[in-house]
Amino acid sequence: MIPLLILGLLKEKPGSYGYELLAIMNERHYKFVVNYTKGSFYYNIQQLEEKRMIQRIVEEREAESREKNKYILTDLGVEEFNRLMTTYGSKTDYINLSFYSAMLFEGAYDKEKMKELVLVQIKQTEKKIALLEDTLKNRTDLMKNFRRMLENSLSHHKVNVDWFHEILKEIDTEITENRLSH
Repeated sequence: MIPLLILGLLKEKPGSYGYELLAIMNERHYKFVVNYTKGSFYYNIQQLEEKRMIQRIVEEREAESREKNKYILTDLGVEEFNRLMTTYGSKTDYINLSFYSAMLFEGAYDKEKMKELVLVQIKQTEKKIALLEDTLKNRTDLMKNFRRMLENSLSHHKVNVDWFHEILKEIDTEITENRLSH
């Protein structure tokens, strides 16, 4: 998921230095969504550059003799950003960390495609809710603590479905406003 963070931030702030991107990730507390370190961040920058998804722009500093590197997305990088948004936006984990990563860049992603991803989340989460409700209703042999865990999970999924519907309304409003302004 670190590549998505880097590509998404470069889409938001083209020409950023690597340390700026890392600072933004820290300021926005992305560590609550994606596990990363300074080393893993720079490793992913290097990998994205080697795969030609980002391009380094070397800037010579007059006051200093060392170079500073800014980065921009390439066309391949934009394609990879879109692919990762679809991949993580369509995936439903137990606590939706993949989708949360995609949501970080919802504003930089095509609204119609984002709407499709949210609809996928709703559909997948509603299936989980149905399975949990069925299990809780029909399985009397569940251990007490396991039943509580399932009830807790059910509550979380229901809250997520409500949240997904709120996101959907916001996206629909943005799509309508964009159509009216054009």
